[in-house]
Amino acid sequence: MPRRRPPRNQASQNRAPSSHRSMPSQGHGRRPPQEGPPAGASAAGGERLQKVLARAGLGSRRACEELIRQGRVWVDGRPASLGQRVDPARSRIEVDGQPLRPPEPLVYLMLHKPRGVVSTVADPHATQTVLDLVPHRTTRLYPVGRLDRESEGLLLLTNDGRLAERLLHPRYQIPKIYRVWVAGRIGENALDQLRRGVPLEDGVTAPAHVRVVDATEEGSQLEVVLREGRKRQIRRMAEFVGHPVTRLLRVGFGPLRLGPLPPGQVRPLTQEELAQLRRTARLP
Repeated sequence: MPRRRPPRNQASQNRAPSSHRSMPSQGHGRRPPQEGPPAGASAAGGERLQKVLARAGLGSRRACEELIRQGRVWVDGRPASLGQRVDPARSRIEVDGQPLRPPEPLVYLMLHKPRGVVSTVADPHATQTVLDLVPHRTTRLYPVGRLDRESEGLLLLTNDGRLAERLLHPRYQIPKIYRVWVAGRIGENALDQLRRGVPLEDGVTAPAHVRVVDATEEGSQLEVVLREGRKRQIRRMAEFVGHPVTRLLRVGFGPLRLGPLPPGQVRPLTQEELAQLRRTARLP
């Protein structure tokens, strides 16, 4: 005889109830997602997650990106995604199941870099870097732009990566003002070449503002305003027109001015200076 199929309701009653729900791997302190909005949904205008992680001391941005790829970072109860934006003050960020410690406070310093000091965070071949000139430093700082070893003047130091990126991005054309001493009395042809653009090995320079402050047969003093930044740019421009640089001093960066700050000294930016700098970088 053919076997009779039990009624539909009896078959469902005979099924063994599920004793547990599927859970993701618990490696690296991962945990199942909690109820809540999609990660980063409320922080579309915030900071990139890898920047927040790096500022919290978890490594370089590249290392923090790898943490995200490995699924070790969660935001608001959900796995994070690469490039996601978060609000550090509101988003619940966890790494390996542990809450992210609060980010370091943002610091903004103006340094008068003297000659002989390199504008790098670390250099095994240098006797002194710009960070060695910052007393009682408790947070990681980075120079915004660079001055070569023999150049002097205004250098901004900060741990605000978003502001630094804006200030250096060619799109925003932040002006940098230099006082430049060159050999010999500079003529109109050389000045016109500097203003229009100089053909260097990495391309023709953008138009620059150049005016003569003083000139003698021995040397000339110029004010040069650039809106681009290349390695040793002014030195190479001056060399091309036959008037090599003998001294180079940066006196302005965007709205900031070096003023009477002595060489080797550092000071915090004023609230007004910071507000002007953020407006220049088109940040709220």
